[in-house]
Amino acid sequence: MRLLTAARDLSRRKARERDARFVAEGVRAVEELLASTIEIVGAVCGPQLVESERGARLRAEMGRRGVEVAEVTDREFSGAASTESPQGVLAIGRIPDRHLDTLAGRDRLTLLVLDGVQDPGNVGTLIRTAHALGADATITLPGTVDVWNAKVVRSAMGSLFRHHVQAASIDELNAFAGPQGVVLWAAHARGTDLRSLRRPPRLGLVLGNEGAGVTPAVEALVAERVALAMPGDAESLNVAVAGGILLYGLLS
Repeated sequence: MRLLTAARDLSRRKARERDARFVAEGVRAVEELLASTIEIVGAVCGPQLVESERGARLRAEMGRRGVEVAEVTDREFSGAASTESPQGVLAIGRIPDRHLDTLAGRDRLTLLVLDGVQDPGNVGTLIRTAHALGADATITLPGTVDVWNAKVVRSAMGSLFRHHVQAASIDELNAFAGPQGVVLWAAHARGTDLRSLRRPPRLGLVLGNEGAGVTPAVEALVAERVALAMPGDAESLNVAVAGGILLYGLLS
């Protein structure tokens, strides 16, 4: 029951940070994890997994890969699952060690910077969008939800395993951005229309908290506020939607 106990423990952020491990739950998430370069520590499987053809294939693939698997009852699996309708599989992965200096020296660089974005679904969607559109990395600043939270892992749909995502302090971001010539632009409702701006070669797009916006400490580092033209009379857009549109405009 070691793996089952570990999976339950990793629902807590402190445990994830202490052990540098996370949980990916569900058939799709575990398939994506297997297809990535991230180390899989082990998996927990309930009897419902092999009731579907896709689940049975996944279980067989884990066996072929030599993944250590704990077979548990439905009740035991439900106690470790984070979803309302568990699919009978979760895997424990090792959190990759990623560093800003691996992004240094590039002629063109696009970073997505999340400053206090707290909704796991929004963060997972933004990571998936940044990956899909070709951003080089997503950086999460203090106050942003832990990206290895099970809900973020699920909503990122595998992008978290392939796209460079890492947490950093404001000082660490500034220490990288300054010498590397990375210019920070922040999304803001009263900013300059994105269409009228020419992006710099090295750019960090900052998205602030869903309600409070960008923090004053990060605002002090920002060179430009940018906005989307909205002909309709809606007050604002969801941060994941706005971020996706801005990234598309910057990367297309």
